[in-house]
Amino acid sequence: MKKHTVAQVGCGGRGKVHLDGWLRNQERFEVIALCELDETKMKQAAAERGISPALYADAEKMLADTRPDVFCFSTPPAVRLSLVELAAKYSVKGLAFEKPMATSLAEAELITRLCREHGIKAVVSHQQKYLTSLQKVRQLVDAGEIGEVYQITADCQAWLAQLGTHFMDYILWANGGSRAKWVVGHVHGKELLADSHPSPNFTMGQMEFANGVRAVVTFGKLAASHMGKEKFWLDNRLTVYGAHGHVWGDTDGRWGAFTRRSGGEVIGGEGEGWQVQERTRLQPLFAADLADWLDDDARPHPCNVEISYHGYEILEGLCISALDHRRIDLPLDTSQCVDIFARMRSELPDCPDRP
Repeated sequence: MKKHTVAQVGCGGRGKVHLDGWLRNQERFEVIALCELDETKMKQAAAERGISPALYADAEKMLADTRPDVFCFSTPPAVRLSLVELAAKYSVKGLAFEKPMATSLAEAELITRLCREHGIKAVVSHQQKYLTSLQKVRQLVDAGEIGEVYQITADCQAWLAQLGTHFMDYILWANGGSRAKWVVGHVHGKELLADSHPSPNFTMGQMEFANGVRAVVTFGKLAASHMGKEKFWLDNRLTVYGAHGHVWGDTDGRWGAFTRRSGGEVIGGEGEGWQVQERTRLQPLFAADLADWLDDDARPHPCNVEISYHGYEILEGLCISALDHRRIDLPLDTSQCVDIFARMRSELPDCPDRP
């Protein structure tokens, strides 16, 4: 079993989580370099973890000097493509970065194509699927406990680019990777288009997959709420409906189900919450699966860039549908797609959130 070298850009909140993921898999990874503009923050992150990697302020110099197997970066959404281009230039084997994977469909397609053409095994941080609650959803679905699946729903109080991209990915995952054939969408509100993760205030949509399963999504404050306002960022739910029951899970470790074997009762459970699982479970498992994929082509990562691109494409289609007032068939032709965020800023009327 090979030990893969890692060079990482970013030592902020998510950067530290990534770093801990590599370090909890020390038999599979060795962190050899860190890059961060805030030198104090970078040195502190290394010292707190008892490691002595090479330290850099320039990502390209780091890659040129160290030639790592894996390049990881935790940066704002606007800083993606340039770092993927560096990954291709310096022939990294593995690449790990944050969601959303890009700020436009054209950029997402280019990132995906660069990784494909350069043989880079790239993964996007849709790591919440490793939560015990969402794993329970998948376990019961795969075991046939709710019968043949016919519909999946996702509700998030957080907006499209914050959690919507996560839950679109989890719909694809729960449905075995079947691709969407068409989408119909609605969006409104443009205040959040100025956010670091730009989105309409509210997104709603429906889609059908090649296997006949349908999905309905709602992202934003008008989505169904399942928790108190103090847990806004965790107020979400993925629900899978089958011929004999249903199962749901959220990102705070809770799940519930009505199944063939539940005796007419709704069953459920509650694991450790998000704050615990993010550091102790999600990132280590995410990293371990990347090591498995690097070692074996037959074990693709569940957060691979190809499925992440399709999720991005679906969400783009929802927004296009909303603005064009028509069904959008997939796949999209990126050469015919304009900047959807510019369109929404220009075309959406003012519609402030309800108090």
